[in-house]
Formats: sequence, C-alpha cells, structure tokens
Amino acid sequence: MPCRAGVGLKAEHLRTILETDPDVGFFEVHAENYMGAGGPPHRYLTAIRERYPLSVHGVGLSIGADRPLDQDHLRRLRQLVDRYRPALFSEHLAWSSHDAGFLNDLLPLPYTDETLARVIKHVDQAQEALGRQILLENPSAYLAFAESTYAEPEFIAQVARRTGCGLLLDLNNVHVSSINQAWDPIAYLDAYPLRQVQEIHLAGFAPDADEQERPLLIDAHDRPVSHAVWTLFAGVVERIGPVPTLIEWDTDLPDWPTLKAQADQADRVMASVLRWLVLEPSSRPAALP
Repeated sequence: MPCRAGVGLKAEHLRTILETDPDVGFFEVHAENYMGAGGPPHRYLTAIRERYPLSVHGVGLSIGADRPLDQDHLRRLRQLVDRYRPALFSEHLAWSSHDAGFLNDLLPLPYTDETLARVIKHVDQAQEALGRQILLENPSAYLAFAESTYAEPEFIAQVARRTGCGLLLDLNNVHVSSINQAWDPIAYLDAYPLRQVQEIHLAGFAPDADEQERPLLIDAHDRPVSHAVWTLFAGVVERIGPVPTLIEWDTDLPDWPTLKAQADQADRVMASVLRWLVLEPSSRPAALP
C-alpha cells in the first residue's frame, strides 16, 4: 500500500474513475456493501482492484459487544478478503449488536478491565478467522463513562500490544471527541501508540451545540476536512512519517473533483512534511488550508 491519500469508493464516482484512471493512492470500501456473491458491485470492485490498492473497512463486526462475535459475519468477511486481497482491513473499537438485534450505529465502550479482556478476545478471534492482522479504529464519542479506569490511548495501546493488531487513527474522531469531552487532542496523541498506526482517516464534522449551548461536534462525514484536523494530521505525520490516509466523505457527496482535491491536499501535506524532515530541516511545512 503506498503511503499516499485515498478516498472512499462511491457509486456516484465509479464511471469517472474507470474512464479517467485518476492519480489517487488507493480506494477504501465498507465490507458490508460487498458481502453478496456477485452482481454489479463486485464487477465494479474487481475493475477497481485491478488498477488500485484496496483497503476494506468493516462497520458491522461489533468487536466491543458483550456477546460472541457473529461467526457467519466473520465467514463472509473472510470470503471478501480472500477474494480481493486488500492491503489493509480495519474495524472499529465500538459495539453495535446485542441480544435484541443490530443497531445502525457505532457505540462507545467503557474502558475497564472487563471490556479490555473482551475486546482482546474478539480481536484475537477476528484475526484468527480472517487469517491476517486487522487495524482497530479509535471511536468518536459524545460522552465519557464514569466507570472507565483507562484513558482511551492507554486502552488502545493495551489492545494493540496484547493482540498484535495494527491501528487506524481517525483524526477527525480525535478532534470531535476532544471538543465534546473537553480534553486536549495533543495530549491524547502524545499518549497514543502512534508507531502502530498503519492508516489514518480524515473527515469533516457538523458543528452543533448541546442544551447548555456548549459546542457539540457530530462525526458526519459530510463536508471537507477542517483546519483543526489538517493541523493534527501534519503533526502526526511529523512524528511517524507518511502513512496511507483516507478522505472519508460518506453523505452529501461532492463531485469527483472536489473529493479528489481533498486527497491531493493530504498528499501535499505528507510531501511537505517529508521534505521538511528529510531535505530541509531548517524550514517548516507549508501552511495548511
């Protein structure tokens, strides 16, 4: 997988992509959209896979749920990754299932010893079932659990150390959670196991306010990446170098040139930081948007 920017593959852009072969680093798809046996989605994805590296991002495994992993879901995930051999496969540190069914949301977890043991067990089972390392993504959150005994970076570091999983660092989630819970995103990143990061996500958020008129950010993926998130991105790249970086834009989709421009900006940030680190140590990276 090249250490470049990629974008989520959307049906609205498929024709343009296949006709023009744009210069992007990779495409990412949600696993659950490709769990059928065949049809147009697989024909298009096969054509994309022949030209570009692929990252597969799961949203339905419910790794944090207080119940066993869905073995049928794991079986279909294995079929998908065996079929397309993506460079990366990732899932969320979240839960979305319980005895009454499946929730169409990614819900946060209390960071306790009990939760840690459960997540470690589920990550181990998922990696064994898929026959490969998975990346675990940090969540966006709107509240904190009083019963938590671990800070989120420490909890994630424990999971990575004890399972050998990699990490997907979503910097929009870091920013959203830091505003909603009133903590310092730089201190969070200082404590985060950055050396285990193999992919970064960047996205846009929707600003709102709570009942007391305090800022509340919604992880909406419906607009360009904010200046604050670009700044966090440049700081992380300064520490660990360029890594595959996805522009997430899932609703209110823009036209292809607008989405491509966001990926180009991520490539420029990585190139600028790399140039500063390697070739021009006396200068600073170019100004962010």
